[in-house]
Amino acid sequence: MSAPYEQLLDATIQHLQDLKGQGVRFLPVAPETLAALKSIEASPRAPLRTVAAPAPPGPAPVALPPASTPVQESLLAPASPAPTVLLDPQAKAEAMKELRERALACQKCPNLASARKNVVFGVGDINAALMFVGEAPGADEDVQGEPFVGAAGQLLTRIIQTMGLSRETVYIGNILKCRPDTPGQSSGNRKPTPEEMKTCIPYLHEQIDLIQPKVLVGLGATAVEGLIGKSGITRLRGQWHTYRGIPLMPTFHPSYLLRTQALSDKRKVWEDMLQVMDRIGLPITEKQRGYFLKA
Repeated sequence: MSAPYEQLLDATIQHLQDLKGQGVRFLPVAPETLAALKSIEASPRAPLRTVAAPAPPGPAPVALPPASTPVQESLLAPASPAPTVLLDPQAKAEAMKELRERALACQKCPNLASARKNVVFGVGDINAALMFVGEAPGADEDVQGEPFVGAAGQLLTRIIQTMGLSRETVYIGNILKCRPDTPGQSSGNRKPTPEEMKTCIPYLHEQIDLIQPKVLVGLGATAVEGLIGKSGITRLRGQWHTYRGIPLMPTFHPSYLLRTQALSDKRKVWEDMLQVMDRIGLPITEKQRGYFLKA
């Protein structure tokens, strides 16, 4: 084995060990890279140019999308990852189970870990084409250990059903897996801090990378700000963005619709969902197109 090959192998092993030390358990690998590795395994003397050395620490390069697709990445999130290898169903299920176990045992935020009743990991189909992302669990979610089960969650369920889907055929999660603690308060919720979201968001990244949905929907101002680092949900909603290489549609949080009860706001959210339905290839009836329009 040549000296350059040994140096490359040592550098690769060291890079993977560093990632493991940072808590990384699953690493996206492009199919062509796997093919190159297999060719080297079969023929160690294959030209070294078929395998690229690991990139040094620092921002990963981002492939620029077509000019018509705006891209905004949050400071909380790394740049879009390389294309991931499609896992077989069993491997994906096992990987998600292992991720869930790590999240359930997480103690990275001592104040949240000591106050929570349950870690709210996520729910739904891990092969879903559509994934909804909220900010954090509330009191009801903390008790039941499932996201969006309170009044806002019931409204989200009705929206999903109106799209012709169900909670079982989509995936629903949050940036924060624990309810933000409210010391001294007997009721109510608080907005998660940027530091809390930054600490917890790697779990969401792994969920997204395993599920590989066709579309993400960001629910509400806090979730959208945590994802793409931009504020102003009124301005951002209805416009496509990209997050970790996946189309992202920001929209109002269901709790906002419950507060305002405005037909115009319901129509805006529904227009966002019509765009989502079109993007993932769902049929749209004329009746669906006409929901929440004034007579």
